[in-house]
Amino acid sequence: MKDWETLEVLRGAEGTEGAEGAVVEIVLNRPQQRNALNAVMCDELRTVVQALRGDDSVRCVIVRANGPVFCAGADLKERQGMSLDDVRARRIKAFAAYDAIEQIGKPCIALVEGPAIGSGGEIAMACDFIVATDNAAFRTPEALWGTVGATQRMPRAVGKRLAKDMAFTGRTLSAQEAREAGLVSRIVPADDALDAVRAMAQTIAAAPALAMRLTKDCIDRGVETDPAGALAIEMLAIDTLLQSPDWGSKIARFGSGTSNDVNHAANGVDAAASVTKQGGRHA
Repeated sequence: MKDWETLEVLRGAEGTEGAEGAVVEIVLNRPQQRNALNAVMCDELRTVVQALRGDDSVRCVIVRANGPVFCAGADLKERQGMSLDDVRARRIKAFAAYDAIEQIGKPCIALVEGPAIGSGGEIAMACDFIVATDNAAFRTPEALWGTVGATQRMPRAVGKRLAKDMAFTGRTLSAQEAREAGLVSRIVPADDALDAVRAMAQTIAAAPALAMRLTKDCIDRGVETDPAGALAIEMLAIDTLLQSPDWGSKIARFGSGTSNDVNHAANGVDAAASVTKQGGRHA
């Protein structure tokens, strides 16, 4: 893949042998700036994610960061001297980047190994779920800085009262508090975090892609509607699967020990469970 100014994009990284090339890692790569989100990173995130959305060979995406900070928020130094129109345009770029991640159309895991502040939380929450280490922390201090942000995804993740507490007071959620609030799905040991997430990604990549895509869509759309509408979405997804040419053969092989998909998935689950168990915590 091409070189990027603010990102690293890795494909077929060490640890994903069971699904070679099917797992892509997007790495925020401005460690000297604490991975602060600038306009270039917004554009590069959107470009990379849109390319991955259109690549059917990619089955799972990991979003992580280089350095001790996942993302320190927006790069406020960049805004010095900006006109009001420039600031608005910059904010729109950020919204477009978050939205692109949410709309990637395939499972996407955030690995947060350090502070995720403001825009950092938005990037992580745009992924399907967040895996964290004990070094992770989450904060949304925009209002205290005289601006507005993180007012939509955070309330949906942790509830409006905790989201307001964080926004109004600058409260920092530890990794454990974030897991208890439902923001983080699991906590893994820092030394094994990347291996654990790669094992999860391998499990996902080895599973039937259509079923994964439809399951993601059912959950994302279902939580935004009433139970009857959500059930209709799921029934349509089931019908789509039933019409797929390989549905019958996959079901016939299930549990037989002859399906590579099932074997790869079992291996991935075992690996992830082993790494997570070492930390004494699991979702």
